[in-house]
Amino acid sequence: MTSSTSSPSHPSAGVAGRIAHAFIDSKLTPLLVLTSILLGAGAVWLLPREEEPQIKVPMVDVLVAMPGFSAREVEERATRPMEKLLWEIPGVEYIYSTSREGDSLAIVRFKVGEDIENSLVKLTTKLRANYDRIPPGVSLPLIKPKSIDDVPISP
Repeated sequence: MTSSTSSPSHPSAGVAGRIAHAFIDSKLTPLLVLTSILLGAGAVWLLPREEEPQIKVPMVDVLVAMPGFSAREVEERATRPMEKLLWEIPGVEYIYSTSREGDSLAIVRFKVGEDIENSLVKLTTKLRANYDRIPPGVSLPLIKPKSIDDVPISP
């Protein structure tokens, strides 16, 4: 019995086998490996990185009180109209709102990288320009800025 070995010229080696044999027999293979390692090490060394990047995500809480009203009435008379106004502010990305018995909370999140002070000015200006539209029984909005760093970290 004779054993047959495949070589680059052997037709049964297939495409992958011929490519593998070409790299095994080539004198350029060690040079390609060394170049790849050096390029990878250079990329790791040159790329800037931070352990804790500073991300600015301006968020503002807007709280209004409606003592004596049910959650449904708060939603219809305060939360929905307030959301419509807040969506008109440039740079707003999301609005999360909650209506409970007696009060409403809207959390306005601006786009990443927006300046917190400019965002707060835009929001305050928009709300103050529409104070005349506040229905009877609804308090003036309480505006509280917050940032992503304000979230407590529990051990």
